[in-house]
Parts: sequence; C-alpha cells; structure tokens
Amino acid sequence: MKRRKRQKHGIREFEKLKYLISATLIVAGIIHILPLVGVLGSERLTALYGIPFDEPNLAILMRHRAVLLGLFGALFVVAAFFRTLQPTAFMTGLITVVSFLLLTWLTGNYNEQIGRVFIADLVALICLIVGGAAYIYTEIGQA
Repeated sequence: MKRRKRQKHGIREFEKLKYLISATLIVAGIIHILPLVGVLGSERLTALYGIPFDEPNLAILMRHRAVLLGLFGALFVVAAFFRTLQPTAFMTGLITVVSFLLLTWLTGNYNEQIGRVFIADLVALICLIVGGAAYIYTEIGQA
C-alpha cells in the first residue's frame, strides 16, 4: 500500500515539474517576443534601445534582429506545450541569452535601455536554467 502512495506522489511531483518547465519557457518566450515591435521601424527601435537608428543599414539589421528574437520567443512558447521541442528551446535560449549577457558585460558602458534588456535577459537566464534543470530531472526520473 505504501508503495502505491509513493508512486502517486512521484507522479504528482512529475506533473508539477512539467508545469514549471512550461512556465519557464513561456516567460523566456515573452521576454524574447517583446522586442518584435522593433520590426515596425526605427522609432520603435530607438524606444527599445535608446539610440537613434537613422542609418538605414543599421535599421535593417536591427529590424531583422527583432524578427529573429520573435522567432526564438515563438519557439519557447510552442515548446512549453510540446515536450519534444524543449531540449532545442532550452539550448537555443541559453546560447542566445548567455551570448547577449556576456557581450554586454564585456563591453560595458551601456545605456539605461540596454541595462533593462540586460536585466530581462538575466530573468530569462534564470528561467531557462530552472526549467532546463527540471526538464533534465524529469528525463532522469522517466529512465
């Protein structure tokens, strides 16, 4: 009888972890989707990053960056509901977030808006680490 209770308890815990995994991916996804408004033009980019984007080539590159961030965000949100996509989402998320944080930290002397992006990516990093660890734990538990 006790064995059944332990097994049910373990299943409940496993289900809770699946919700945690999904929640962390959704938060990271929202953080990455928000800059998608930059695709609407230089004015939006200036509001996001606090620098002018008057030079057309720079505006094109940054608008394209907005699209890529939106795609990453969409991947994270979709992966929240499809377990098979979660390893890809966690790895992609960790690479993109850590690279931005590292580049920002190494460069330094950034403005207030970039500082906000840095903080948002720290939140995304925490979510991805917690969610990734929970994913790995559930995979080990299934084996």
